[in-house]
Amino acid sequence: MATGCSQSNPKLLQAQETASTPLAQSGKTKVVTTFLPIYLFTKAVALNVADVEILVPPGTEVHEYQATPENVKAIATANVLVKNGLGLEEFLENTVKNAQNPKLTEIDASKGIKPLNEISPVVKTVQEEKDHETTQGNPHVWLDPVLAKQQVTNIRDGLIAADPANKASYEANAAAYIKQLESLNSEFQQTLQKTPSCTFITFHDAFPYLAKRYKLKQVAVVEIPEDQLSPTDVQNAVNAVKKYKVKALFSEPGVDNKLLTSLSKDLKLTLRTLDSLETGETDPQHYFKAMKANLQTLETACK
Repeated sequence: MATGCSQSNPKLLQAQETASTPLAQSGKTKVVTTFLPIYLFTKAVALNVADVEILVPPGTEVHEYQATPENVKAIATANVLVKNGLGLEEFLENTVKNAQNPKLTEIDASKGIKPLNEISPVVKTVQEEKDHETTQGNPHVWLDPVLAKQQVTNIRDGLIAADPANKASYEANAAAYIKQLESLNSEFQQTLQKTPSCTFITFHDAFPYLAKRYKLKQVAVVEIPEDQLSPTDVQNAVNAVKKYKVKALFSEPGVDNKLLTSLSKDLKLTLRTLDSLETGETDPQHYFKAMKANLQTLETACK
């Protein structure tokens, strides 16, 4: 696995949230979400009005996720399924088919969002890697607070359509969360306008929406394998960083790649952590905590 959103951790699979009580017993609408950012947004809109659960345990690679029998069971007994869309959840199509739930309502959180295709070159240090990015454009829209607002709105509207009895709650909860997203966007704009055209390189193509929104420049994505590196691989990575005269080098939480550490030393650049929100706490407020930490990282790195 070369350029995962995060590293898979088998222990985390055991921590998967178990299926909530089906509708008949709790009286609440049962909502299943795909992975962490979508869970956070859905939970923020639903709070305690609906039962919300997550299919892909936080910290597990969503691009390469293999559905479990529990996932099929969860979808089979759910009223609503919320996904990020843009081709990110490749495991979903067959899982939904296997669940055979004709009453399932699907919400595509990215509906109406114009996807970006590659906006910066991807430097592959090894040729035979499978490319994660989909034909539908880059799926990491949740990392732009303005597009996150659109996702929350889509989720709100989908939940209202599926569960009109709780319309007032969904509207009020979504409005409160959207207000926080607007405030976060202002904070990003005010802070990052002081460092125009900051150039950075990442090792996972997760940040083009964030970069575009705040006029940063993700100049390249260097795809690096986890092990068995040849001297040529290392040289390709070094050349890419030198070529683009970057100010910052970003890795992700939980990625302990010795090559990145030695690369950063060779290039006299500090390797910092930028969070793609695919691992972390399941409290809806975690989004703001992680994004504010990202903002501090960007501000420091771009000086």
